[in-house]
Amino acid sequence: MKKAAIGLYVAITVALLGWAFYQAIYVAPEEQTMHEVQRIFYYHVPSFIAAFLFFAVSFASSVCFLAFRHSRPNWAQASDAWALAGAEVGVVFCTVGLITGPLWGRRAWGIWWTWDARLTTTLVLWLIYVSYLLLRRFAAGPQVQTLAAVLGIFGALDVPIVYMSNRWWRTQHPAPVFGGGPDSGIKDPAMLHAFLWNILAWLAWGVLILALRYHVERQHQKFAAQEAQAALDDTN
Repeated sequence: MKKAAIGLYVAITVALLGWAFYQAIYVAPEEQTMHEVQRIFYYHVPSFIAAFLFFAVSFASSVCFLAFRHSRPNWAQASDAWALAGAEVGVVFCTVGLITGPLWGRRAWGIWWTWDARLTTTLVLWLIYVSYLLLRRFAAGPQVQTLAAVLGIFGALDVPIVYMSNRWWRTQHPAPVFGGGPDSGIKDPAMLHAFLWNILAWLAWGVLILALRYHVERQHQKFAAQEAQAALDDTN
């Protein structure tokens, strides 16, 4: 039953990705100013929405790990697995956003990169979470999980700064598409539908990878605990 549910979810996710691609490339009309290059929007913005969501998962899970690491060790380990999975998936989506952004910016602005507030804070966010993953991969010792949790919480504090950067400071980025003023928003229904379908599709894919990565990490934790117990038994 569990395998059937997973298979159904995978099939729905693949169908959503295909439908979202069709909406973005073939249904949504060409934008009048940027023309075809504007279609990157349907991948660039949903990627950052997904990245922010999964960094939030990592943040909340890191807080839970620190709260439960002494009183409820099993809950703490589960939280740590969610924190790591959220950080990894968030980095993937943030990387996609950082790649698609310069591709779009080169055509729209005539430059690949500029050190404005939005781009700089986003790069800092990516670097923090890459550092988090490097810490988890190469560091050793009983305090690694605690240090990683603190770093994950620190990194998540940059998310609202990234989001608000083009509201707080003058940036190369235009005003926010949503909530940026009376003329903000996507007026064309076909464009809006393509945008929403891509958000749904990429979030569905991200949740799938998040769940798989969590499962793998929990299995790793169990094996590590068994090895530690076996080593302890051998010494006794």
